[in-house]
Amino acid sequence: MSGPSQPIFRFAPSPNGYLHIGHAFSALFTHHWADALGGVMLLRIEDIDTARCRPEFVDALLEDLAWLGLSWPEPVRRQSEHFDDYARAAKTLREQGLLYPCFCSRAEIRAAAGESTDPEGAPLYPGTCRGLGPTGRAERLASGAPVQWRLDMERAIAAAGPLLIRETQPDPSAPLTVRPADPARWGDVVIVRKDTPASYHLSVVVDDALQGITHVTRGMDLHASTDIHVLLQALLGLPSPVYCHHELVLDEAREKLAKSKGSESLRALRAAGWTAVRVRKELGF
Repeated sequence: MSGPSQPIFRFAPSPNGYLHIGHAFSALFTHHWADALGGVMLLRIEDIDTARCRPEFVDALLEDLAWLGLSWPEPVRRQSEHFDDYARAAKTLREQGLLYPCFCSRAEIRAAAGESTDPEGAPLYPGTCRGLGPTGRAERLASGAPVQWRLDMERAIAAAGPLLIRETQPDPSAPLTVRPADPARWGDVVIVRKDTPASYHLSVVVDDALQGITHVTRGMDLHASTDIHVLLQALLGLPSPVYCHHELVLDEAREKLAKSKGSESLRALRAAGWTAVRVRKELGF
């Protein structure tokens, strides 16, 4: 598919709804970068959330991307087919003593967090279950209570040592820069969810390594997540790509487009008479 020195990019949508114009921008942006650097863009289906992701949305996104004139090598990696890969990575972290079981509900976390929030504005987990001793953890696990596994951030940072993020600006000719990561601001993040054997953070890091991704281009809404990703890469002995974060396409209220808000889909624009050429022109491609 590619030589060892060829840049490898990826566009990785989640099939939990129809793609909107913000997704189109991200896909076209990534394709533009891959073209400019003589690389290749892979497509990855990030469907670890089997409750929300549906086959019809996979079919729709493949159709939408082809309509935009994009292509990608086959086969396409689908996360739901690779849970064993994520389980092995979680096992490695567990064996390092870096994961602990958490039994808290969302309501309990909100109540305990107070005004403290993570970089995304969600309640910052206060480490409630980190204080459970071996007996308490064993009893709760034996009870069959819903459990997720969190990263002991303090121990993880100590184990990883200083962390640097290699990144560049949204221009293929921009120089590479290096900055320190600050994963501590995230607190003890979830690594294995209650409903699936991975979190977004774990699965994306494992996938990027397995697919040989050299460059990650994505929206600014994931900029802070890079702190967690370079930490996990260090802990798991995985390579760290170059990161580039682009501005987001906003709606009339200057808010981020989102499937959950019902932002107008590419399919709806196509039904309204938009052409792929018009979409590309509107987005600067």
